[in-house]
Amino acid sequence: MPVRSLGYIRIAAEDMDAWNRFAGEFLGLESVKGDHPEASYFRMDDHPHRLAILPAANNALDAIGFQVGSAEELAEMCRAVEETGTKVAALDQAACRDRRVSEAVAFDDPAGNRIELFWGVALAHNPVSTPKVSGFVTGDQGMGHVVLTVGDGPAAYAFYTRTLGFRPRNTLRMPAGPAADGTPQFETLWFLGCNPRHHTVGLLPMAGPGRMIHFMLETATLDDVGRAWDRAEKLEIPIMQTLGRHTNDRMVSFYVIGPGGFAVEYGYDGVRITEEEPVYEITEGEFWGHKFINFPTL
Repeated sequence: MPVRSLGYIRIAAEDMDAWNRFAGEFLGLESVKGDHPEASYFRMDDHPHRLAILPAANNALDAIGFQVGSAEELAEMCRAVEETGTKVAALDQAACRDRRVSEAVAFDDPAGNRIELFWGVALAHNPVSTPKVSGFVTGDQGMGHVVLTVGDGPAAYAFYTRTLGFRPRNTLRMPAGPAADGTPQFETLWFLGCNPRHHTVGLLPMAGPGRMIHFMLETATLDDVGRAWDRAEKLEIPIMQTLGRHTNDRMVSFYVIGPGGFAVEYGYDGVRITEEEPVYEITEGEFWGHKFINFPTL
């Protein structure tokens, strides 16, 4: 069985105070207690937490956690990953307890992005408290999506589709600079899904080590997005892209630059895929809007 959804994101951060303000006051997530007193944990639904911020000397992606269905599915996925020559390490009991899961493993994707697979999340049965947001769209669609850089696009695409079971949904050709003879060259940005959310992972070919470009959270109403725009202005959070609607997942959203240079897309009204369709190419990223104002530095 393939990956079911994006379960959580763990970020290593230089400035914990900035992240606490950003995740709580801007994103509207609920701050909750975790195993490590110096780390910060944030909840958005019935999962114990979806976002963990860990104190570190440098800003970086610590890990992306993908959920699978059971111990049997995890074992099957581990075998598939190891068959690619990738080393898989089981997380110890303390690490699993920190993540509030029954079992988890970790490995690097072909670009060096740290991936964790887990099953058996320990759900929180008290209502989540997000007074700034009416609700987040999660459930069978998971936490949201991530866009990652990959040095070797075809290798990363093969790993995520053939090994982890993601399904290609669409592509976008990105300019890659001219060839020696002046001929334009392009790289393919892949959008991959694993559930009714249009895409859970985006793979962006880019030189250098793998890193997270942005993650996306989807809210329950358009007013949630509008109020977040107001909060960004009040909190002086840099806008990366203005409000717009995407051509592939139909999301109405805007992008901000968070602490340490990570970008976050905050959106509403993403399309729900109920039947698989042939892979298609988009020639524009948005129907309207999404004008760049600032660029991330990470």
